[in-house]
Amino acid sequence: MSGPLPADVAEVLGALLGGDDPVHMALRDQLPWLRVYGRCGCGCGTAYFGVDDTAVRAAPSGPGTKVVASATIRTASGEFPGEVVLFAQAGYLSWLEVCSWSDDIEVTLDLARRTLRG
Repeated sequence: MSGPLPADVAEVLGALLGGDDPVHMALRDQLPWLRVYGRCGCGCGTAYFGVDDTAVRAAPSGPGTKVVASATIRTASGEFPGEVVLFAQAGYLSWLEVCSWSDDIEVTLDLARRTLRG
C-alpha cells in the first residue's frame, strides 16, 4: 500500500504516541514517511509498516525490536479482551499488533480505536 495512512491506523498511532516522551516525539516525526505495506488477513487490523529512513531519523529507542507503546482494549460492557501494541525496530516504526486475550470477543483495530477515543 502507498499513500496516506489509513484512518484507523493513523488515529490509533496518534493516540498511542501522544505526550512529550522523547521516543514518542521522534516516532511521531516518522508518520509523514510511514506507509502500510501489509495488513493481517484475519481482519484484526494488525498493520505492518515501512518508513523512509533516508527522510527521518531513528527514535532513541535502542537497537533491536522494542515495544514502544501499548494500550489495553476495553469493550463498552467493561471487559478487557485484548490490547494493541506498537513495535519499533532499530528506532523506526515497524508494526501495530492487535492482540486478543479472548475467544469470546472479536478484537479489532476498530475496537482499539474506540477504546482510545475514550
